[in-house]
Amino acid sequence: MFPVFNYRDFFKISCLQILHFLKINGVIFVAFYLLNREIMYTKQLHSIIKFSAIAIILSLLFFQCSSSKKSTNQNTKLTAEDVRNMVNNKDFIFVAERVLPFRGSSRLLTSEYDVTVKKDSLISYLPFFGRAYQAPIDPSKGGMQFTSTNFSYEVNANKNNSWDVIIKPKDYHEVQQFSFIIFDNGSASLNVINTNKDPISFNGHVEKFKE
Repeated sequence: MFPVFNYRDFFKISCLQILHFLKINGVIFVAFYLLNREIMYTKQLHSIIKFSAIAIILSLLFFQCSSSKKSTNQNTKLTAEDVRNMVNNKDFIFVAERVLPFRGSSRLLTSEYDVTVKKDSLISYLPFFGRAYQAPIDPSKGGMQFTSTNFSYEVNANKNNSWDVIIKPKDYHEVQQFSFIIFDNGSASLNVINTNKDPISFNGHVEKFKE
């Protein structure tokens, strides 16, 4: 005679095997989840530490730049009225302290670079960092060094105690436009739009023209 097949025992054994399988794999899944969570937490912690370090460095640089501007303005002793007259009379020197290239990070300038603005002339002595798409007309002059005696000069007063000064040389075609933002405390920024080069920006301050 054939043995009687007990469906209840088979079902009971199968359920126990399934539960045992789920229990083992459940433990493995929980362990894998905790390990993966620990890895993600470590990566996140490293990212936070890295970001904090960068933020601290940038804060120190900003503080150093702000202190430099404050010291410069105290030395030149410019008042808001002085700056207003300099802007309206086309009579100031922009001294570049920091350069912000279109490609790459900003950097402090260790040499003296400036732009002299007079009623009859615009004299630029600035460096250039970036990509040039065409060789300069005069390769002996590096950066952005030129003198213009024919240029347009436009001033717009802002509500935040600053002025927008836009200068467009008409006799020097490698530079399309100088855009200054000058504040009444003497701090200033300059954005340069070139014809055959990347745009570039500078931070600095303005001074009175030295006779």
